[in-house]
Amino acid sequence: MGSTKKTSAAAERRAKIEELRRQERARERRNKTITVAVCAVIFTALAGGTGYLLVTIKGEEEPARSTPIKGEKTWDELSRNHVPQTVSYPMTPAAGGDHAQAWMNCDGDVYAKEVPQENAVHALEHGAVWVTYNTKAPAADIETLEETVSKTPYSLLSPHPKQKSPITVTAWGRQLELNTASDPRLTTFLTKYVQGPQTPEPGAACTNGLPA
Repeated sequence: MGSTKKTSAAAERRAKIEELRRQERARERRNKTITVAVCAVIFTALAGGTGYLLVTIKGEEEPARSTPIKGEKTWDELSRNHVPQTVSYPMTPAAGGDHAQAWMNCDGDVYAKEVPQENAVHALEHGAVWVTYNTKAPAADIETLEETVSKTPYSLLSPHPKQKSPITVTAWGRQLELNTASDPRLTTFLTKYVQGPQTPEPGAACTNGLPA
């Protein structure tokens, strides 16, 4: 009975992730269709521009997943050792590096108190996105974040008083600072990096970790 429930929960998480990615692919197809239509008009008006148009269309075929999000910060070649001690990270919140043996539960988990960065980083290693906020974030925005995260597998939310921006979203080696929860880049970041290509251990568990 317990095994059946776990299988069902895992299948549901996979379905939610696939739905996020399906929506992103749909947006990409719409953007490509518009680009092709515009290029066709230009082609009709300007004979001889074939080479330019082909280059333009080819460029638009590159998935949005590989395009950096405006304002995004990145770090490469981060260490991945399991350590028992507190880690001094070069960015706030931490976006990767050595971390604790246990991960924070990140199956849409919402934490009312600050969580240990070392455990949150382990969740990032599993492909989670960590959403954080400080005292500058209004109550309405925090409610929006709670609702968004609770519906998103492989994500977690917690306060982080030391961060500079009201809201920050962090994946392994990726981070974006936001002023409001209504910024469309929040959804873009989640769609791109929940179990995204930056994930060192795709498919690793986001449950049975540290609850709080």
